[in-house]
Amino acid sequence: MSNPRPPALMVFEDGTTFQGISIGKVGESFGEVVFNTSMTGYQEILTDPSYRGQIVLMTYPLIGNYGINPSDMESRRCHLEGFVVRELSRVSSNFRSHQDLQDFLVQSGVVGIAEVDTRTIVQKVRSGRPLRCGISATAKNAKDLLERVLASNGTDGQDLAREVTRGSAERWSQATSPEHFQPDLLRCNGERLRVVAYDFGLKNNILRSLVSAGFEVQVVPGTTSAEEALSFKPDGVFLSNGPGDPEAVRYAIATSKELMDRNIPIFGICLGHQILGLALGGKTRKMQFGHHGANQPVMDLSTGKIEITAQNHSYVVDEDTLDPSKVEITHRNLNDQTVEGLRHRQLPMFAVQYHPEAAPGPHDSVYLFERFRKMILDHVGAPVGAR
Repeated sequence: MSNPRPPALMVFEDGTTFQGISIGKVGESFGEVVFNTSMTGYQEILTDPSYRGQIVLMTYPLIGNYGINPSDMESRRCHLEGFVVRELSRVSSNFRSHQDLQDFLVQSGVVGIAEVDTRTIVQKVRSGRPLRCGISATAKNAKDLLERVLASNGTDGQDLAREVTRGSAERWSQATSPEHFQPDLLRCNGERLRVVAYDFGLKNNILRSLVSAGFEVQVVPGTTSAEEALSFKPDGVFLSNGPGDPEAVRYAIATSKELMDRNIPIFGICLGHQILGLALGGKTRKMQFGHHGANQPVMDLSTGKIEITAQNHSYVVDEDTLDPSKVEITHRNLNDQTVEGLRHRQLPMFAVQYHPEAAPGPHDSVYLFERFRKMILDHVGAPVGAR
């Protein structure tokens, strides 16, 4: 960031305007604004496909000070629509850093803005409904940008998972390592279980965690039919995180119903949790400003233990629409009492709304991958390869 950056505008759909400087690509972008309360992890946030359709504001005031490291990529590229920070660090001081954040944003084509009052913006987002917004370093003026903001799409009714899923099936074999700060917690030396992982916007560290927990992982596109998934002869199925409105991912809901009808063990995270809630006859609703950050307290109702969790969702399963004779609520958010986990009372199926693979606790939630393995073994007895 040695060269001076041009001025930039951030305009909300109600006309509220903030002035700052352009970071990343010099251009403009549009999306719904969400704020993330994490103090670290900006690279994982930038490359998390679940942020498709959203402009992300970081509440921590200094972002970029430890640079960018290829090992921390959660997918192949950035997916968010824009990036907002109070101050972008001009120094990358970390032995793992390969480049600074500004260069990475430019290289990734991410439009952003810095030197704006992020506290005021957060207060605005918290006070009302989700707001569309535009960031631009090229607009003639705020009125000019506002016209394009009002013509842009929100996330309601949008199947964004289809835009970020991979194009073909592939095997994944990389496990967690000391480089990912999860050295031995999930090491499993037993017989490997075969799992099909649906990619609706899948994060790499979920796949690493599954491998470390003793799974042989076949990743498939989110649009894969139940029949095609079962052709891999899995012991279980995993449903991933992803962006957009869960009720718009109708093909995934239908596939989940078919897999449940066939009594296949299933584990879901984030969007996967919402898809299973919908497949069980429930409904989802959009939250006022969602949960985005690495410091959300969640209680495991079966043990009473509190987990510090990483979360990224703007929709939540509506507890009142679930049949309590079939569905048990297993985890609850202690800030607002929303549903953070559920399981079927008869079928081998459970899901959580938060991200155990992100490990902010850092090890509070790794048991969920082991729980998945145990559920499969309790259900099928021996893995496919040993039967």
